[in-house]
Amino acid sequence: MTRAVYVAAGEAGSNKGTVALGLVEMLSRQVGNVGVFRPVVRAGREDALINTIRSRFQLTLPYDAYAGVTYDEVHADSDGAAGEVVARYRALARRCDAVVVVGTDYTDVGAPTEFGYNATLAADLGTPVINVVSGRGRTAAQIAAAVELSSKELAHHHAHELAVVITRAGAEPPVIAHATPVFVLPETPSLRAPTVADLLDACDGRFFLGERDGLGREAGALMVGAMSLPSILDRYTEGAAVIIPSDRAAALLPGLIAAHTSPGFPALSAVVLTGGTDLPAPVDRLLRGMAIPLPVIATDHDTFDTATRLSAVEGRFTPEAGGKIDTALRLFAEHVDGPLLLERLAIAKTDVVTPLMFEYELLDRARTRRRHIVLPEGEEPRILRAADTLLRRGVADLTLLGDENRIRVQAAQLGLDLDEAKVLSPFDPELRERFAREYAAVRAHRGMTVELARDTVTDVSYFGTLMVHTGMADGMVSGAAHTTAHTIRPAFEILRLGLVSSVFFMCLADRVLVYGDCAVNPDPTAEQLAGIAIASAGTAAQFGVDPRIAMLSYSTGASGAGADVDKVRAATGLVRERRPDLQVEGPIQYDAAVDPSVALTKMPGSEVAGRATVFVVPDLNTGNNLYKAVQRSAGAVAVGPVLQGLRKPVNDLSRGATVADIVTTVAVTAAQVERPAEEGRPAGRGSGGRSPAPRRWG
Repeated sequence: MTRAVYVAAGEAGSNKGTVALGLVEMLSRQVGNVGVFRPVVRAGREDALINTIRSRFQLTLPYDAYAGVTYDEVHADSDGAAGEVVARYRALARRCDAVVVVGTDYTDVGAPTEFGYNATLAADLGTPVINVVSGRGRTAAQIAAAVELSSKELAHHHAHELAVVITRAGAEPPVIAHATPVFVLPETPSLRAPTVADLLDACDGRFFLGERDGLGREAGALMVGAMSLPSILDRYTEGAAVIIPSDRAAALLPGLIAAHTSPGFPALSAVVLTGGTDLPAPVDRLLRGMAIPLPVIATDHDTFDTATRLSAVEGRFTPEAGGKIDTALRLFAEHVDGPLLLERLAIAKTDVVTPLMFEYELLDRARTRRRHIVLPEGEEPRILRAADTLLRRGVADLTLLGDENRIRVQAAQLGLDLDEAKVLSPFDPELRERFAREYAAVRAHRGMTVELARDTVTDVSYFGTLMVHTGMADGMVSGAAHTTAHTIRPAFEILRLGLVSSVFFMCLADRVLVYGDCAVNPDPTAEQLAGIAIASAGTAAQFGVDPRIAMLSYSTGASGAGADVDKVRAATGLVRERRPDLQVEGPIQYDAAVDPSVALTKMPGSEVAGRATVFVVPDLNTGNNLYKAVQRSAGAVAVGPVLQGLRKPVNDLSRGATVADIVTTVAVTAAQVERPAEEGRPAGRGSGGRSPAPRRWG
């Protein structure tokens, strides 16, 4: 049975999109296939919220599957439109495990009766309602009255209220006694700020030149630049969108672009050219040959009309507005009791684990722990973009290494908010001296002296690792701009516990498997292979995968012989001896480990064969090819390599890592940090131990 919830607001400007996004993410961690449905949409254009949720949560159905009827159809035949809404919702519900229905936007259904219209639709669809009440400009008493009035309206139309979410609340959150749970989301200015894409849409504009990725930037202010360049430069503020007449663009635009890239001036969000006049050919050729790090949009409307249109724009969710979406998801996660809502919706956890579910679980685990991660490559643009996402989502506290002025300027030029990040220079004299003494003490047996160490510790990988070693950070992620050896060598020298190995989390369409070791040890001995298996089982358990270990070989059971098979057989025996609590089988071929029908033939009665979750490869050649073959051929998402065998977590990125890869790796690293005793939870036993997991994904 499909579970659904209807998000309805009593007025315009309620910011119910934040609630819808938060609900979709919450449900995506619980079930495999979540849908969004808008009963009424505008004619002639696709709904921005549908497309935002489709893009963000990788929904696979076509746009039309998520849309009901148009406002015009409601006006023409209200009863017929309602019937069509129910039919289209049921068609979608049959294809989803859960659906979030997002009510109308108070455009033209009829404002005085629109909430009642949504309540009736919710009753017709059989979906409970999240009652969204705006707190903007209201006292606590007025908010309480609005809650009671809207609740009575829902009851009048036979709709069931699941909970109340008060949005845009002021500095003093209201405390309201109510029959259903009440959650309060504080006013967040960045959610009101329009993005450049919103401005482009409002002025019927077109992308003219510059950085198209910048369409998702938030415009912090508007300024009409009808004066001279020096006057504009003296007046505009951080994040402003500057409106200039296109017939003056030849004189103004190059200077504004230069100011945007200069450390001495605030960064712009965009430049808007009005009037539709073409640039002089030489200027156009000059600008199109430049790398312009901000979006420039053009409109045929005149300057006054454009300024009037843009000043009336409020922010909305669009696929490009990544920062706004991240802010909304964090706001919902921090202020709404997701487990309580899931309990009230009676949605049980599915046995299926999709890549998206695994990703959100990682982010959720990291967010609840809120660890401190150091990112040594602080001047790399992908790292900065990932840091913006991580901070907006509240995944971790961050320290970036590098020149603070360069990092702050670059972040501003990219439209990123890194105010919560700490920036440290690896040449900080006090820390350099402290770390030199620490490193010299650790490596004294190798002849290291403080004098030599002073140069070594200014390397960002050593500096970051020493931050972790001394407790200034809980973990480190690097490698986007450095080799694997450069990233992990300091960790091997300073943080090694014993054998260091790695795992990949292989996220298939319906489950998560663990492969180890595919990245570190070229040809482990039987003793080392047993250690890798035990460590991999511990890492699997730490991330909620119930460990059933398959020791892979080209032979299953006693059917083959040879040095390679004997090594795996010996390693399997050592695992059983050292950790009799672990389920392990080996030697075993991959098909017998993963396919129940093959297991029944090759290894009947085995508790692992056919249902293995942890796959230990005999050597690096096998492992590296295995994970890449599965990744490319089966469309699996590979998360890793995740290092194990270190006192504190350090993880390596591929130099081709995307922003999403970096975000995921930081979340993994934060989740690896052992819980200290003062948190009141059992401490783990390092990468080779078992850590309590609240959910099982095996």
